[in-house]
Amino acid sequence: MDKTGTLTEGVFKVKEDILDPEYDRDSILSMVNVLESHSTHPVATAIHNFVGKIDHSIPIKDIEELPGHGLKAIVNGKELLVGNFKLMDKNSITYDLDTSTIVYTIIAIAYDNKYVGYITIADRIKEDAQKSINNLNAMHVKTTMLSGDKNSVVQYVAQNLGITQAFGDLLPEDKVNKVKEIIAKNETVAFVGDGLNDAPVVALSHVGIAMGGLGSDATIETADVVIQDDMPSRIPMAINIGKQTKRIVWQNISLAFIVKVVVLILGAGGLATMWEAVFADVGVALLAILNAVRIQKMKFDA
Repeated sequence: MDKTGTLTEGVFKVKEDILDPEYDRDSILSMVNVLESHSTHPVATAIHNFVGKIDHSIPIKDIEELPGHGLKAIVNGKELLVGNFKLMDKNSITYDLDTSTIVYTIIAIAYDNKYVGYITIADRIKEDAQKSINNLNAMHVKTTMLSGDKNSVVQYVAQNLGITQAFGDLLPEDKVNKVKEIIAKNETVAFVGDGLNDAPVVALSHVGIAMGGLGSDATIETADVVIQDDMPSRIPMAINIGKQTKRIVWQNISLAFIVKVVVLILGAGGLATMWEAVFADVGVALLAILNAVRIQKMKFDA
């Protein structure tokens, strides 16, 4: 499963901004705010709520969103980079910071090929996420978190929830490779995600599950199962519904075979009339429907 928007609320709040005093703080934050206004990511909303009104007078062009990295654009004739530190490394931006010591999500900023500073952002774990993981563990389902977020944040969430494995700092293609590794072990994989970056993994997994509230259209359209209220506790519920449905299907198949075999034997012995034959055909079909209807009255706890 993914982290942001799946196990966490996806509602970020800025904790603090640490910028180089050589730069004008308000000017840098205004430029970042303008750039982030072109993104639908929850981080962009958090920055907008923190900075405030967008200054549309700031000249910005060549806006580009880099999946798994962040955003870049030309502002006032100079390149502005806003994203994770992989984006800084990719553009040869040097910085003196040990990111592993910071638990929160970090948004790095570079302007005119120089490191400016960073903004820390925190997300909150969903209320029913712990219950969901506990239920999955009780069902002997192996849980693995694959996230593009910072690894220290991912490990912190995983340890709090009791998730078996967790991998952070993943690009979309890294998530695909991780799922391929698991599938190669002959494991049946269900992947739960919400973002546009999760669509390839949702398509690759045996069962793709999308969060329908915050989820992107591409992920929702690709998924086999859509959770409308974004509650992770619906995941074990969906598994239980699937198991009960499978059980009823096998009951109906067994009933049909047994009745038909009995009627065939009676018919071969000259003991079955036309009415027994009708029951073996139409009657069994009606019984199967009535048996299947029972699932509508069954209670499945989230």
